[in-house]
Amino acid sequence: MSDERITAITMPKWGLSMIEGTVMEWLAEEGDELKLGDEIMEIETEKIANTFEALDAGLLRRKVARADEVLPIGALLGVLAPSAVSDAEIDAYVAEFQENYVPPEPDEEDAGGGFDTVDAAGYRLRYSKMGDADETVILIHGFGGDAERWLFTQQPLAVKASVYALDLPGHGASTKAIADGSVAALAGVVIGFMDALAITRARLIGHSLGGAIAIQAAIDHGDRVESLALIAPAGLGAEINAAYINGFITAESRKQMKPLLQQLVADPSLINRALINDMLQFKRIDGVTEALSVIAAGFQDGAVQTVNLRDGLAGLSMPVTVIWGSEDKIIPPSHAEGLPENIEVEILNGFGHLVQLEAASEVNHLLA
Repeated sequence: MSDERITAITMPKWGLSMIEGTVMEWLAEEGDELKLGDEIMEIETEKIANTFEALDAGLLRRKVARADEVLPIGALLGVLAPSAVSDAEIDAYVAEFQENYVPPEPDEEDAGGGFDTVDAAGYRLRYSKMGDADETVILIHGFGGDAERWLFTQQPLAVKASVYALDLPGHGASTKAIADGSVAALAGVVIGFMDALAITRARLIGHSLGGAIAIQAAIDHGDRVESLALIAPAGLGAEINAAYINGFITAESRKQMKPLLQQLVADPSLINRALINDMLQFKRIDGVTEALSVIAAGFQDGAVQTVNLRDGLAGLSMPVTVIWGSEDKIIPPSHAEGLPENIEVEILNGFGHLVQLEAASEVNHLLA
């Protein structure tokens, strides 16, 4: 496979736990001239479906993968090559690729699932790191989430940065017993995480409750925060879907969990069985319900948010970007209205609260 005129399109690796993907549908045809970022196909992982975009420009000469085919990461999906390359040369390239391709073992690339732990601010925190560039990015998930909420975000950003995604206390595989569930305390945990890993300054990207935590960290420790990117952040208005939050805390079955998770997205078909099962498994861990209750009480009471960070956000000097899905059913996108002019606001039409998963390509372009 030494012909430099030919470029392989291979199954991407979205998130540390992904080992295979299902080709749902081709969005490009043989003979199409692809540009960087053009949509090639829909791929479904065990977590959620996403659109795979072109990582290289060129003429799509061969569609190798079939619709509904399940393939491991790195498997050949298609071939790009100029028209001067003959069909026979394409055939030879595909045959040689398939002969030499060896699917990676589950732990071959990411020992221990790609996660590590660190003791910080009185908690043991699980985290993953991708990339090794000078710029540091920390991804902060929302209520009930974990580091894998960033499975479509972390790797693309890691091309130009060292990108950390952590499980907040009470979430994922981090300590479940919560000493203080307030936004201010959780912001202190993020700074403690940075201290423990000798991170002097970082760009903070927060989703939902994680957005409020990022804002509070910037207010309290402005010298440690390079910039903020806030995705559907809490803390900018009173309204919140308290029925979702309270329902998530008490849900114990698929029948209860499925309609709750479907509120997170504009397209409910994205919430598959594996994602529901993951959430139920998390909920059944000892201490989770108590931890979520403590954290929920730290930012909402009844049907309203009790943390207002608008004034503090307005006083920040670092660059701030706010991204929201127009169909958010958890926190109204109207909370992005009336923010200071120096804050960049992007409303993505047709997407819900988990906009970084539903509209991963668009969000990644904005973050980059």
